[in-house]
Amino acid sequence: MAVTSHLAKLSCPGSFSSSSFTQLPCDKVLRFQKNVASTSARWSLGINGSKKQSKPLSVRGMASSFGSRLEENVKKTVVDNPVVVYSKTWCSYSSEVKSLFKRLGVNPLVIELDELGPQGPQVQKVLERLTGQHTVPNVFIGGKHIGGCTDTVKLYRKGELETLLSEANAKNTET
Repeated sequence: MAVTSHLAKLSCPGSFSSSSFTQLPCDKVLRFQKNVASTSARWSLGINGSKKQSKPLSVRGMASSFGSRLEENVKKTVVDNPVVVYSKTWCSYSSEVKSLFKRLGVNPLVIELDELGPQGPQVQKVLERLTGQHTVPNVFIGGKHIGGCTDTVKLYRKGELETLLSEANAKNTET
């Protein structure tokens, strides 16, 4: 879907489906055919509705590079910030972790996945791929994945959370 929307922006306005662009009101009609033989989604581009496609355009690389860029962005965010919490505004576990950090005088970078629009679920899939955790909150301290709410609270109760926060220079020094 993301691939289709990127290509639609490059072509022309109008309604379309992922299997055919033949109804578009523009000079150059784009037509996509799914390669059924392939197990992965691969699309070919034909110009002016021609059935003969001299050089098919592979969009698979474009989609995977988007995922790679998103993954690199997540990794950079986690490394560049002492505390990062991937959260959802409506999640009580996320609220608990954010409250705990506030009580400890920590101001984490909070990324609310439900406020990112269509990119939110994509970021959550990247996080799952990187951490094995598919739930929120997804907490990182000092570039290291801590886990979710239960893991964070458990570290706090054992007295280990504040040590991690100090090592990551995450505590506010303002009074």
